[in-house]
Amino acid sequence: MYFKAVSRAFGALSVLTLSAIAAPVFAQDSEAEELAARFGARPSVLDISLSPSGNKIAYISSDNATTELLYVVDLTSNPEPQLITSLDDANAELTSCNWANDVWLVCNVLGMSVVDGQTPIYISRLLSVATDGSKPNLLTSRDSTRARGIQQNGGRVLALDVEGEENRILVTRQFLEGTALGTRLGNADPGLGVEMIDVTKNRRRTVEKPDEEASRYVADENGEIRVKVRSLMDTRGQLAGEYRYFYRKPDSDKWEPFAEDLSSFRPVNVSAKDNIAYGYMRKDGVWALYGVPLDGTGEVKEVAARGDVDADGLLTIGRKQRAVGVSWATEKRQVEYFDSDLAKLARGLQNALPGKPLISIIDASADENTLLIVASSDVDPGMTYLLERDTKALSPLLPLRDPLVERQMAPMKPINFSAADGTEIPGYLTLPLGADGPVPAIVLPHGGPGSRDYWGFDWMVQFFAARGYAVLQPNFRGSAGYGEAWFGRNGFKAWDVAIGDVNDAGRWLVKEGIANPDRMGIVGWSYGGYAALQSQVVDPDLYKSVVAIAPVTDLRLTIEEARDYTNFQVTREFIGEGPHLKEGSPANFAERFKAPVLLFHGTLDMNVGYLQSRRMEDRLQDAGHPVKYVEYEGFDHFLDHGQVRGNMLLAIDNFLTEHLGE
Repeated sequence: MYFKAVSRAFGALSVLTLSAIAAPVFAQDSEAEELAARFGARPSVLDISLSPSGNKIAYISSDNATTELLYVVDLTSNPEPQLITSLDDANAELTSCNWANDVWLVCNVLGMSVVDGQTPIYISRLLSVATDGSKPNLLTSRDSTRARGIQQNGGRVLALDVEGEENRILVTRQFLEGTALGTRLGNADPGLGVEMIDVTKNRRRTVEKPDEEASRYVADENGEIRVKVRSLMDTRGQLAGEYRYFYRKPDSDKWEPFAEDLSSFRPVNVSAKDNIAYGYMRKDGVWALYGVPLDGTGEVKEVAARGDVDADGLLTIGRKQRAVGVSWATEKRQVEYFDSDLAKLARGLQNALPGKPLISIIDASADENTLLIVASSDVDPGMTYLLERDTKALSPLLPLRDPLVERQMAPMKPINFSAADGTEIPGYLTLPLGADGPVPAIVLPHGGPGSRDYWGFDWMVQFFAARGYAVLQPNFRGSAGYGEAWFGRNGFKAWDVAIGDVNDAGRWLVKEGIANPDRMGIVGWSYGGYAALQSQVVDPDLYKSVVAIAPVTDLRLTIEEARDYTNFQVTREFIGEGPHLKEGSPANFAERFKAPVLLFHGTLDMNVGYLQSRRMEDRLQDAGHPVKYVEYEGFDHFLDHGQVRGNMLLAIDNFLTEHLGE
């Protein structure tokens, strides 16, 4: 298969280059400043989607600060991007927009609010936006003055097409106590329900009454609600960490539980054509993909499974979310397509594009002839393309990170190293271009701990490599993606195993002659920041500098931070009780530290409270140990702001240079 590269005169389609940013607090040489600004910049394309006809695209960009901008491009008549609307709010972000039809878009806004003057919470809202640039409409229902509570969940789109209902979509709605039903005939019970909304008139009616324990619904390609997920609550209104799954047979309104032997089955997609729910279930401790007919027979069909890594992604295509494949991450992302035509197409694209990148089909026209593609790799932040399947015409659209276009990146290599007990630990090694002999190095443990690192572009890794550092990302025991046995008791309860693997990563770099032992540091974000600090408690001589971004520093404080939230019980059970609460908290052992420490935290962090970093700073100062703490007022866990990230990268570079040498 071949593809014809067709250039389009997009003009200003990729005009969003790096915005000028204020001088960082930590000034350094001009090359470091430029690299920090480029790699720290927000992506040029935050989200992109294709209209049902395939004739228009919508994409969200940013001013590299707090403003998101929604553009629409008519591919048939006017290739110049048209600014439709924008959102300038430091506490809210326009995250995604999808096409309800060729005129109307449905957009999601994620923001935060503070309850009782002290408790931050996330809130979401849905908007409908017309391509003529008229004022957006709020799709999230406005509750009456009688409603009690805060509407955090502003709705999630379940279906962009409802059979026999033109211009209507299905959206979840969080009904509060005292809320009137869409029919206006009475008050609703509290809980999560579903509404059908006409996006052209903003009219709605309730199609699924609220269920107080419902947390999610799944619709099929016809817009019928076929699966309901209940999150069980305890008597105190706390999430119990247990779920129950229900389904509907075709043309039935009755909810029926999945069979008892399917209690671990997690449905994520329903095919009305095949009357099957696709979902995940463990096989020998590893997540596999299964299909379960929604006919009450309890039959289970294994769709895809591996013995070494979890199946972690059901691939769907288009506005009807047709299931077409499954993916998992071994050394690199692998895809198994159910659709042989798409499998052939993806292979052809991969072979046709330079460097054989990973291919992602992220959207499709209603007839699936026009596809929106993203191609990316470890050395390519990503490029979007439009593919016409009938003519095989492939058109480049937008780079995902315009400031990094044509910049040479350092390859990321999958590796394995031996832990102290002989266990082989997987990871990724990125060497600076032209590296020869021992170089300064960084061990970069991932967040989570229920996460893992993947092969692909990473803005922090590439910044450090551009500054001359080798970077090792270990998928230590306690990481997700490798099955139950690898995850073990998790990276907090079994912190000694996880941190042992992280430290063994550094020792391997030295043993292999990759790292200069006197010029090796550790950098981490979230759980990675915790791992960076706790590595000093275990072996204070190994790393010569420590950088922790939004780190956990005290496990008891982490439990206490969740007390005002419904996940308090889940958090307490995840972290557990016992001696590890003290032994696994780096704030308790500041006197053991030998390496200087640099901390960063945002004051509106809802994942890890900023008091964690303040406590670590206080303890290190009390112990007479060198520490610097940078606090970002009004920012959350992700510090998603170009100037802030650029400032942070430059500060880290300055700190590493000071303590590891030029």
